[in-house]
Amino acid sequence: MSGTQRAAVFLMALGEQEAAEVLRQLGAKEVQKLGSAMATIKSVSREQLDDVMSSFSDAFDSETSLGMGADDYVRKVLVQALGEDKAGGLIDRILVGRNTKGLETLKWMEPRAVADLIRNEHPQIMAIVLAYLDSDQAAEVIKQLPVRVRTDVLLRIATLDGIPPSALNELNEIMERQFTGAQNRGAANVGGVKVAANILNFMDSTNEQQILGSIRDLDGELGNRIQELMFVFDNLAELDDPTIQTLLRDVPGDKLGVALRGADPRVKDKVLRNMSERAATILAEDMEARGPVRLSDVEAAQREILATVRRLADAGTIQLGGKGESFV
Repeated sequence: MSGTQRAAVFLMALGEQEAAEVLRQLGAKEVQKLGSAMATIKSVSREQLDDVMSSFSDAFDSETSLGMGADDYVRKVLVQALGEDKAGGLIDRILVGRNTKGLETLKWMEPRAVADLIRNEHPQIMAIVLAYLDSDQAAEVIKQLPVRVRTDVLLRIATLDGIPPSALNELNEIMERQFTGAQNRGAANVGGVKVAANILNFMDSTNEQQILGSIRDLDGELGNRIQELMFVFDNLAELDDPTIQTLLRDVPGDKLGVALRGADPRVKDKVLRNMSERAATILAEDMEARGPVRLSDVEAAQREILATVRRLADAGTIQLGGKGESFV
């Protein structure tokens, strides 16, 4: 089972009330993934359940209470060290955005609803909002915006270099007037070339090339910097064998077979070489038996695998070099 499936099994074993309490502490993306995993789990053997619970027990025993109530500790230490006046600004820069309820709620909304909410705002406001979202969600939102707006917004995201805490709080208050908040999480350091590259990674090839081409027309150097930081499916061929093996443990076999259709032969060779002989044979036979696959399905499967790459890289489970540095 993947890590998400193991977490889903654990929550189902806890019972409804306890599982609900855990889910309240998570962000929108985590809740969606766990909910989908729980909905697709049909049966769990006693051995699998014992393994999941034993792993949790081992992980729990290795943890400490350090980090609990860290915000209050940071405030008190900084005030004692620097005094109330000097510490005030530093505390804002460190902890501001941790209560951005209005902006955080956007992560629970459908991309079309977010687009409708911001489409009449200034492009700079759009850029800040989209930079705050997860890259895959932001990519879906951009698809809902007028074509003439997309390039302007991506260009502004790429040139964002953080925003003042007061501006983030003001934007949060505007959003919060329209709906109630959900989760306390966030940061004032949003935007930048890496964020723009990550968003483009989650777009289909047609929209990606159109937007990137328009950015190059306006600012060739910036367009090249964005492309250099993008990690595309063919870049999997550049990863080392241990990284590929770790990735394959988290990728469903049916998605892998579709994603490899039309991929660079080096990627296919890399993947097959890092599978057992039996698994590689099954994958090859499945690809041959499946017949023609729509390009949109191939690109969707590739984006899903790239999302897994990013998640593993962000968690520090794998390390990416070269173009993949945008995910680290």
